[in-house]
Amino acid sequence: MSQSRHHRSNRSKSQHAAFPRTPEAHQRADGGDGNAIPQNLFADLLREVVSRPGIISEAYRAFHAYSLGNQLLAASQLMERDLPIAPIASFKTWKSKGRMVQKGQKAIRLFMPVTLRRQDRDEATGIEQEIQFQSFMLRPNWFSLDQTEGEIFTHEVKSPEWDSELAMAAFGINEIPFEILDGNCQGYASQNRIAINPLAVLPHKTRFHEMAHVILGHTAETSMQDDERTPRNLREVEAESVAFILCSLLDLPGQEEARGYVQVWLGNEPIAEKNARRIFTAADKLLKAGQPATSTEQEA
Repeated sequence: MSQSRHHRSNRSKSQHAAFPRTPEAHQRADGGDGNAIPQNLFADLLREVVSRPGIISEAYRAFHAYSLGNQLLAASQLMERDLPIAPIASFKTWKSKGRMVQKGQKAIRLFMPVTLRRQDRDEATGIEQEIQFQSFMLRPNWFSLDQTEGEIFTHEVKSPEWDSELAMAAFGINEIPFEILDGNCQGYASQNRIAINPLAVLPHKTRFHEMAHVILGHTAETSMQDDERTPRNLREVEAESVAFILCSLLDLPGQEEARGYVQVWLGNEPIAEKNARRIFTAADKLLKAGQPATSTEQEA
C-alpha cells in the first residue's frame, strides 16, 4: 500500500545514529578512489544491516525506486553525514521540482550501469575488434531532500507488496508436500522444488530461506564435484541472510531468529565480499519477483 506525506526535514538526528565511522565507512561514503568500488562494500553493508534493525525497511520507504544495494548505500551515506534518511534525486530532478541543491553539498554516490569498450583479439584470425559490455560504477549524481531548499516537496511513501506465488512462478519453483518425518526440520529444497513443514514456526521465513537456496544455485550443486560446491555453512548463511532481508523489508516476524541463525553458522568468520554480493542480488531478485508489475519500476 502507499500513501503520500509531506516530508519534514527537522527530525532529530539522534533517531538516525550513524554507522561506525571506520576508515572503510569513510571510503564508502567518499567513493574511494574516484569511482572505484571499495573492496568490501557489500560485506560492510550486510554487516550494518544485520546489526541495525529497521534500516532496510526505512531505506526501502525512502528509496523504493532504486535497487536494494543502492537503497542501503544511500542510507549509509546519509547517516554517516548525520542526515535523515530522506528522498534522493539528481540535481536536474530537484531543479525540475522547484528545489535547488544548497551550496557546498556533497553528492551521494550510487551504482549506475555504464557501457564500456575493450579491444579483443580473435585467436583464430588475429584480428582485433571492439567489444561493448555493461558494468556498474559509482557515480556522484544524487542529493537528498535535506541537501536542497525551495518549494515544498511531497514524497509518496511505499511499503513493499509481495506474493509468494508470483515469486515462485517467476523462478519456476514448485512447492511440494512436506514428507520428512523429522519434526525439527522446518523445510527443505531440492532442484526447483521446496517443501515447508505444516508446523513450521515461521513458515514465511522458511519459504524465503528455501527459495533462496534455489535462486542462489545451491540445489543445482548436487551434480558438482565436492570442491566446486559452496560449503554448507556458507549455503546456510547466504539463504538465511536473504530470509532476514525479506522479513525486514516486509516487516514480518522472524528477524531476530534469522539473525541468530546466521551468526551460528557464520561463527567468528567475517562474511566474504562475494557472498555478500550474492546475498543482496538474490534478495533483490526475490523481492521484485513477488511484486506486482506496476511496483517494480526502478531508477538505479
